[in-house]
Amino acid sequence: MDVSNADRSRLDGRTALVTGASHGIGLTCAQRLARSGSEIILVGRNQKTLNEVCSALQTEGAKVRAEVCDVCDQQALGSLIKSLSKLDILVNNAGGNRPMPFLETGREDFDWLIDLNVRSVFFASQAAMRKMIETGVKGSIINMSSQMGHVGLPKRTVYCLTKHAIEGFTKALALEAAPFGIRVNAVAPTFVLTPMTEGYFADPEFSEFVHSRIPLGRCATPEDVADAVAFLVSDAAGSITGTSLRVDGGWTAQ
Repeated sequence: MDVSNADRSRLDGRTALVTGASHGIGLTCAQRLARSGSEIILVGRNQKTLNEVCSALQTEGAKVRAEVCDVCDQQALGSLIKSLSKLDILVNNAGGNRPMPFLETGREDFDWLIDLNVRSVFFASQAAMRKMIETGVKGSIINMSSQMGHVGLPKRTVYCLTKHAIEGFTKALALEAAPFGIRVNAVAPTFVLTPMTEGYFADPEFSEFVHSRIPLGRCATPEDVADAVAFLVSDAAGSITGTSLRVDGGWTAQ
């Protein structure tokens, strides 16, 4: 193939592991990467849901398999990644939120969010980087951040804390990974209509507030986020590392 004419957005021959892949943004990212030619490893906690997603992707012709694993189980996820013959792409998508006033936030909610949104990302990235170095892969790690990693919002103090942490972690890890040819970036969406957020938008006042803060006038779609991920892991973004791509409709430009 003439390299000058190659489609640098293609991911043929690469293996991507996507966490939280059974629904929402994670599922859409897995679909998008598969359509670009990548083999996909779906990671989630629900065997039935994962099997359904896996079957649907296989029907589309994707090379995909499902692995049941709780990302908060550091040993289990590390062992899964270590067992892979190779890994080119890690998408740290699994995450969550428990909105509540600061003065009502307890230790259990704090620890749950830190464990899921920060600790799991740190150690999954560590295991992935070890695998990439071991196999000589110049891979890519994507951390799912949020516009709340750049700004604040009431009732989301812990969530904002975790996503600001992810932004800093992404920059620092990018510097350590660069000598090995491994790129590390974050994707920071605005509110996306997913099973995790649909309950929030049932409140008309909240929905109006969110849409009034987005200059483009609409929430992001899972496809918007997946396209950003697909770009950053591809050779088309070969000189991009340590950055955060904000898929936020202009929220943080204000």
